[in-house]
Formats: sequence, C-alpha cells, structure tokens
Amino acid sequence: MVQVYWLEQAEADVPAPHDWLAPGEQARLKGFRFLKRRMDWLLGRWTAKTALAAHLDLPGHAASLAGIEIRQAPSGAPQALIGNQPASVVISLSHRAGQAICAVAPLGAALGCDLEVVEPRNHAFVADYFAPEEQDRVARAPEADRPRVATLIWSAKESALKALETGLRLDTRSVIVSLDEEVKPADVSEDHEGSLPAGNASGGIEWQPCRVRHQAGREFQGWWRRTGHVLRTVVSDPEPDQPIRLSFTPSGPSFARS
Repeated sequence: MVQVYWLEQAEADVPAPHDWLAPGEQARLKGFRFLKRRMDWLLGRWTAKTALAAHLDLPGHAASLAGIEIRQAPSGAPQALIGNQPASVVISLSHRAGQAICAVAPLGAALGCDLEVVEPRNHAFVADYFAPEEQDRVARAPEADRPRVATLIWSAKESALKALETGLRLDTRSVIVSLDEEVKPADVSEDHEGSLPAGNASGGIEWQPCRVRHQAGREFQGWWRRTGHVLRTVVSDPEPDQPIRLSFTPSGPSFARS
C-alpha cells in the first residue's frame, strides 16, 4: 500500500508576477494565445509546484518554486524536475472550473487524479463512454442522484486513464469502474472550496473507495470525495491508503503537511 497526498488550489491563489515559474515555463507561458488556456496552465503549474514543495518540505518562496519545473513526458503525463533532476515522486494533475488538484505518490506508483463538477450527463454520453455494467449502475441510482453517480464513474475513469498514461487516447469503455452498491453523499461543508474545516485536516473521513479494472487485467484501487458541486477521485497501483491533504500558509515562507 502506498500513501498518496493531494493539494487543491483555485485561480485566485495563483500569484502574479509569475517569477515562480522556471525559465522553460516562462518561455512556454509566452506561447499561449488564449486567456483561458493560459490561466488553466498557470493554475496547474502553481498547484503542482506548491504540492511538491509541501510534500518535500521545500521553501515556498518564488525563487525556490522556480527551481521546480513541470514538464510533459512523451506519454503526455506531467513530470516533475527539481534543479533539472527528476523528482523522487510522481504527480498527477487535473483542473476544472477554476479549481485544480495535484496528487503526489512515491516514485514507481501508477497514479491518476481527476476533478469534476457534478452535473447531468445525458443518455447519449453514458451510452457512448460507459461500459454496459456502468450504464446499469447509473440506471439503478435514484433519478435525483444519477448526475453524481455518472460524474463519479467518469472521474474515476479519467483518473485510471491518467494512471495508465494514455488519457483519452484509450477507449473509455476499456476501464470499468466498480462502486459500492450504496454510494453515500460524502458531502462536507467548506468555507472555501478545497479547504477543510478545522479538526479534519487529513480529509480522510470523507473519502470513499472505488475500483477501476482495465480490460487487459490491471486493477487500480482508489478513493473519491465530494464537497459541494466538486468531486475528486484518486487511483493508483499499488493500492493507496486514504489520501492525505497537503496545506500551506500563504503568509509564511514554507509549506507544512496537515
């Protein structure tokens, strides 16, 4: 079993100026023509760098973060370098609707995470992208709860496809999600999306298990957690323990695990 850590950030958390970017990232930033793509990319880089700094106990100031670079591996997966050397961990990234999540695990783990907004998924979407047993699982859910169940299945698929380092190049029906028959709401009140209430810093009690099986035989164990309209999934091989949330104090020079 491996321990997985996670950190979530919002667009409002991304600081300007962008002196926390590595030189190669500064050059990449200049190539974006569209504001939304630029903001999504910045949010992903900021979330990944702060997660790595928190996990590896690195200073949180701009000069230190500029020594961390997030590159794209040939497979398309994010790859972290520190001081131009591969980091001792693997990461996975996801962003949606102005929020981003980064998961961190030991080197060698196959890791994937995803963040989705709970919203209705029409019959055509489910029929096109879900395996027959997944379609049946959605159909068995109470009508009012189908958006959440469908979003959960889709998010777990996305996480597994990232762990396989294929993304949507692979048929989404080739990875099949298994859920407990009764999927509990698992909602938690938050003052700020992505921030846990006091006394629950680990984020463990809201996580619920899920499983994803690839048709080739590989299996991923995972966890999911919903707060408000945002749902997150994390899967890995080897099996992950309940994810632990990383945090930092914006006014301080360093990051701390909570």
